[in-house]
Parts: sequence; C-alpha cells; structure tokens
Amino acid sequence: QVQLVESGGGLVQHGGSLRLSCAASGRMLSAYAVGWFRQAPGQEREFVAAISWSGGSTFYADSVKGRFTISGDIAKNTVYLQMNSLKPEDTAIYYCAADSTRFRGPNQYRTDYAYWGQGTQVTVSS
Repeated sequence: QVQLVESGGGLVQHGGSLRLSCAASGRMLSAYAVGWFRQAPGQEREFVAAISWSGGSTFYADSVKGRFTISGDIAKNTVYLQMNSLKPEDTAIYYCAADSTRFRGPNQYRTDYAYWGQGTQVTVSS
C-alpha cells in the first residue's frame, strides 16, 4: 500500500506561483509513476502532469505545459509540482496519485493510478 499526502496549496494572485508536494509512505515511489490531477467544482477530475518511476520522463497537459514542472526527490520519497504563471482557471483541488503498476512510464489515464491523496486546494484570484 501507498499513502500519499499533498501539501502546499493556498490562495495566490493571478500570475503567482505555488509549489505542491506529494509525500509518500508505505512504499517507495521510485518504482512507480506519479501523476497530478485536479478537479474544479462541477467538473471532472483532469490530468495535469506525470513523471516516470525513474524521473527521466515527464508528461503534461497542454493547458499547463510551459507553466508547470513536475519533479521528484527519491531520497525524500516526494514528488513536487511547481506551478508558475497561475491563472484563475487553475483553481481546483489538486490530487497526486501513484501508478498501480511498477516501472511504467508517465500517463494521463486516471484508471492507471491506484493510490490517491486527499487533495490540496489551490485558488487563484483574478
């Protein structure tokens, strides 16, 4: 089992930055791809970014490409999402998730992720 805890959310102005953290316990993340997803009120949960188990590959949604960066610290068993140039439409609850299968590349499919955190709220004011 993997337990994931997100942190770093908050209120920020349009154009500002935040860094989200996803700390894992129970199993080393280094063998699993990790993704970030987000869900705004009344909308489905959508893919944001993912990183491979080795950290060598990343994948981003078009809406955040060039603004967000996903990275991992194996020693800390933690994955980060650096969010720059934030927009009001980035407002959502952000969730991290770990893949159900070891040694798989990053992907955008929710059904491939078996372990989820509780989420952290990000609010971007206009």
